Amino acid sequence: MSNSDGIRWQQRHDNFEKALGRLNSACQKEEYSDLERAGLVQMFEFTFELAWKTMKDLLFFGGLTANTPREAIRQSFVAEWLSEADAEALLDALQKRNLLTHTYEAAMAVEAERLIKLNYAPALRRLFDSLQAKRPKA
Repeated sequence: MSNSDGIRWQQRHDNFEKALGRLNSACQKEEYSDLERAGLVQMFEFTFELAWKTMKDLLFFGGLTANTPREAIRQSFVAEWLSEADAEALLDALQKRNLLTHTYEAAMAVEAERLIKLNYAPALRRLFDSLQAKRPKA
């Protein structure tokens, strides 16, 4: 993959922005039906995937390699794109990602909603803002 001009990470960042906007909209609801809660979890999964791949691409543009979400999160913390608290929140999200998919279990679905709204979505928003500052000015 050639990334010498930085276009790849910027394109990925654009997609991350779109997914984050949808996740933010989904997080605004006060109450969810089972289907809406499952949609919130799915939107979080898309956004998380785009977030770590954006970090991976930007790291690659800077000459570093991150082959896994965990590596991308850790290296982004070292690069000061993530605060320690946000890095921990995203590592927690990574660890619980498989559990979050069990939205057919009511208690797990409600816990997933809580974690996404209170911990994970805010960390993703702050990451987006940090990465936005890395983009070249038009």
